Amino acid sequence: MRHRFRQHIVLPLVATGVLGFANFPPAFDAVTGWLHERKINSADYKQAHGHWQIVELPQRQRINAIHAAVLPTGRLLLIAGSGNKRDQFEAGTFRTVVFDPESGATTAVPTPTDLFCAGHAFLPDGKLLVAGGTLRYEVLQPDVTRAGGTMVVRNESPDRAASLRKGTTFIAPDGRRYLTNDDITVEPARKTGEGLATKVTASETRVWVDAAGLGAGFVNNGPAQYRVDGATGGDVYGVAEKITMDKQDYQGRKETYEFNPYTERYERVADMHEKRWYPTLTALPDGKVLSVSGLDGGGQVVNGAQNEIYDPATKRWTLRPDLDRYFATYPALFQTAVPGRLFYSGSNAGFGPEDRGREPGFWNLTDNSFRPVGGLRDADQMETSTSAWAGPVQNQTVMVVGGGGIGESARSTKRIDLINLSDPDPRYRPGPDLPEGTRYAHAVTLPDDTTLITNGSNDYRGRGMSDNHTARLYHPATNTLSVVADPRVGRNYHSSALLLPDGRVLTIGSDPLYRDKKNSISGEFEQRIEIFTPPYLFQGSRPMIEDAPAAVAHGATFEAMVSRPVKTARLIRPGSATHMLNTDQRSIAVDVAPTSTGGVTLTVPAEKALVPPGPYLLFVVDEAGVPSVGRWLRVQ
Repeated sequence: MRHRFRQHIVLPLVATGVLGFANFPPAFDAVTGWLHERKINSADYKQAHGHWQIVELPQRQRINAIHAAVLPTGRLLLIAGSGNKRDQFEAGTFRTVVFDPESGATTAVPTPTDLFCAGHAFLPDGKLLVAGGTLRYEVLQPDVTRAGGTMVVRNESPDRAASLRKGTTFIAPDGRRYLTNDDITVEPARKTGEGLATKVTASETRVWVDAAGLGAGFVNNGPAQYRVDGATGGDVYGVAEKITMDKQDYQGRKETYEFNPYTERYERVADMHEKRWYPTLTALPDGKVLSVSGLDGGGQVVNGAQNEIYDPATKRWTLRPDLDRYFATYPALFQTAVPGRLFYSGSNAGFGPEDRGREPGFWNLTDNSFRPVGGLRDADQMETSTSAWAGPVQNQTVMVVGGGGIGESARSTKRIDLINLSDPDPRYRPGPDLPEGTRYAHAVTLPDDTTLITNGSNDYRGRGMSDNHTARLYHPATNTLSVVADPRVGRNYHSSALLLPDGRVLTIGSDPLYRDKKNSISGEFEQRIEIFTPPYLFQGSRPMIEDAPAAVAHGATFEAMVSRPVKTARLIRPGSATHMLNTDQRSIAVDVAPTSTGGVTLTVPAEKALVPPGPYLLFVVDEAGVPSVGRWLRVQ
């Protein structure tokens, strides 16, 4: 079903008569507000600072946008899943909406499972790979009514796999009963050797189990072996170290989907080997996708030996125990210009111990080595920071923006630090500071090579009404910040910011804990959209790309017809954002040469590590720094 949106315009209050003295403060506020509105809506102000516009969807199509991605159709995929609402999770109500920023139309999409806090990355054919999500919400210790824990289920039969449905009962030696919370398959045992040298190694998988009854009588603080209720023989059994009434963390899912932007439907593919909540998916130069971290089916951070790679050709995952590297959840991983080498900026979303999986550095996938980097200011405040390429990816410069202390810390940092990955001895160096401490910022690369920094709050999840309501443009050529118009809508946790095909920036989401300064009133998810028009779109008419191919190859030179002479061209990979994480986005500088027919020839870099295959927006920029509307093409 499609709906129209309406624009929310703040109208000035105009006094029409002489007010009494008692009404002077309201009148003063009204006049001040009117003057402010007049200023920010003036042509001179917009030309210097840009402009924000609020968009409100119809009530029934508003959504808790936990995830957002720009599809190669120009429409936006907004995923809520259960939307951080336990009642929606328990009701099995999961939501996805596709939003058209040009027409304002929205389309509801059937959502097969709870994709809340999944990971995602674009594939070479333009589909969005979405993996993981929420199997279970956390239960704090005072609210735990059933003992639970992680059980390792083993299969000692080399002849057959064991498939156990959700709710399978495992029985302790003393008769106490425990039920699994998910379907599992345990592969056949591995058999090696012959005759007397035959060796059988049991296969195993993990699953969470809950006590069949209430209370502490089902607690088991020591290791034990459990049999499957109704099973014949003892080939399949469970082992648990302990089953307790301790706090039960969020648990991840293993389901994987490709979202088809042309049919606007989820397409089921093979499950991941490991369940994940808060994972990072990273597109690789060969078109495959690496999945790391996340909370597993027992609420623990996935160990590094469970890292795995998705192949879009086979639509299956392969475990890579040789790539044994542990990260805190939602780690910011970047494919560098060197094939087989990733850079971890240190930005993360938080789950994991303080002293593990947080140090920035280079991860070499060819030998699993890790080379730490130094120089980072406020290194203990990388949680809830954001990271992005600064300028074209050929510069190999990554920026880290803001961040805060671990967990529910009130600490936050103004820091912007940068690192050139191609330096002989790469180290972070200071950049310009933000005006205030900022957690949950987003950094969006623009066609003119500047970066918009927006969203964020000074305190954890906006406590104390601490949303910043500021935005800045970072200029990599001068390593400086410039002031742009202030957004009206504050945004913190669960917010996103994305470059639109027309060169504007859309911001969405925010999930504050409270909505008053005293932290006494529970927060409400922000469902309004706000769109920023950068100053470059108030500098006069813009060039147009009148014709260009729909697909090009690495290293190819192709011709595009443009409406007037242009200075630069950029290929920008569409954003795919959640939780301050948007490592899919990157801008590639494209060589430009004029043709005798009034067009330009453009050359795509040959290096797949610089230009992972997939969808891109082609922008051309004129001498005044004004970009065209982006034109979709696929690097294949």
